[in-house]
Formats: sequence, structure tokens, C-alpha cells
Amino acid sequence: MYQIRTDLALETQEKMQEDKVDLKGVSFSEEEIDTNLVISTVVIETENGAKTMGKPKGTYITIEAGNMDEEDEDYHREISTQLARVIKKLVPVKKEELSVLVVGLGNRAVTPDSLGPRVVDNLYITRHILNEYGKFAFGKEGVNRISSIVPGVMAQTGMESMEIVAAVVKETKPDFVIVVDALAARNTKRLNRTIQVTDTGINPGSGVGNHRHGINEKSLGVPVIAIGIPTVVDAATIVNDTMASLLSALSQNEEWKRIGNSVNELNDSEK
Repeated sequence: MYQIRTDLALETQEKMQEDKVDLKGVSFSEEEIDTNLVISTVVIETENGAKTMGKPKGTYITIEAGNMDEEDEDYHREISTQLARVIKKLVPVKKEELSVLVVGLGNRAVTPDSLGPRVVDNLYITRHILNEYGKFAFGKEGVNRISSIVPGVMAQTGMESMEIVAAVVKETKPDFVIVVDALAARNTKRLNRTIQVTDTGINPGSGVGNHRHGINEKSLGVPVIAIGIPTVVDAATIVNDTMASLLSALSQNEEWKRIGNSVNELNDSEK
């Protein structure tokens, strides 16, 4: 049977609406920044809502940027500004100077799984400088203490990512953790064009059916914000999207319209 496989709460909510599932305990809102930039918020408020959605209680904010995969610096700057606004909204600790551990999940050697390590490569790390010289080394009154780690994958280390991160958190005592990981989507149009930010943490490998121990507040003892971008889809998803395009084309042709309409009445698995 064809099963939806996605890490995006927005896609799960859309699928539930398509199937006319009663989503009690789940709220949804949408903000259109411009024609190519939309921010959607799914809040799972109750345990029943979490059970229906198959995701933990919490806030899931999705930035959909249709042209994010294009080389446009001004557009990317606008996305970065909106992403910063979303992250600030979810920051669990309110004080002038924060200590943050950024975790880059994934396998650097596998392109669609290398998002986390690549993000960490481009961070401005400050913890070691602050520890050695203090905040005035930056010439500023307030500086956030940023540290990072790329724990690799179990095949490389023999350890769960959660075990490595928990040990680092215990030693360095950050105010909260930001986890960056590649996600799976159910729609090819969202590949590399969508950013999900959530305050529920993350389960590494869940999008491709390889469930590992969750990295969240319960397992680490500090709040966790997860940031992800879909870089993979199921082969079944590609087939499903292709079928949708084919049926759309058939429905516009008078000779094939009846066949297209008949096939369109089938469910995903039957198609």
C-alpha cells in the first residue's frame, strides 16, 4: 500500500484535510509575505491532535520559498530575514546573551544527507573566543556563545547521534540546542524550496524509515529547535506526482478525458 512519508507537519495537515480527517487539537494559519514566500504555522495543541498527526505536540512553522533553489542573492536575503524572525519566535530562553549549541545531523559524504554538516561549516563560532578573551574581543557589549558539532551517523561512529549530543550538552551546558537536518517530503515541488522550524526536536532518519533515538528536550534536558529542508522524496511520491501530471493532461484532452476522470477516482494506492 502507498503510504505518505513526510517530515513536514504542513504536508501531513494537508493530507488529513484531503482525506477529510477531523483535526481536533490542531490549528493552522498562513502568512503571505509575497507571491513567492509563504509562512505557514501548524500548532499541535493536544495529545489527541498529536496522535492523529503522528507528530509530537508543538509548533511547526514552514517557510515555502518557490525560488529558493535559484541563485538570487536578494531573494535569499529575504528568506534569511524571515527564517531569523521565525527562529527568534521559537527561542525558549529570553536573555541578552545566549549559549547555543548547533548540531549538524547527517552524512557529509552523501549529498542529500549533507545539509547539517554543510550548515555547520558556514557558522560563525564564538564560544572558544569568548572563553579565551571575553566578549570585548568582538568589540560589542553582548555576544551570543555559539558552539557546534557534527556527530556523524551511526555507521561512522557506532554511536547514536543523541548519545553524542547529550554528552556534549552535559559538558557545555547550552541554554538550548538547534538541530539542522535534511528532511523527506511527499511533494517533489517542496524539495529544496521549503524550510521547517519546530520546537519539538527531531528524530534522525525518520523520514526514510530509519528511526533513531529522538533529539529533543526530554532526551537532552534543554529545549531543542529543529530546522530542516526536504532533500529527498519516496520513489512512490515521484510516481504519484507523475500520475497527477498525467491525469491533468488527460482531463484537458477531449478524447482521453473519460479515461482521465475514471483513473482520477481511484485512491493513491490504486493509482
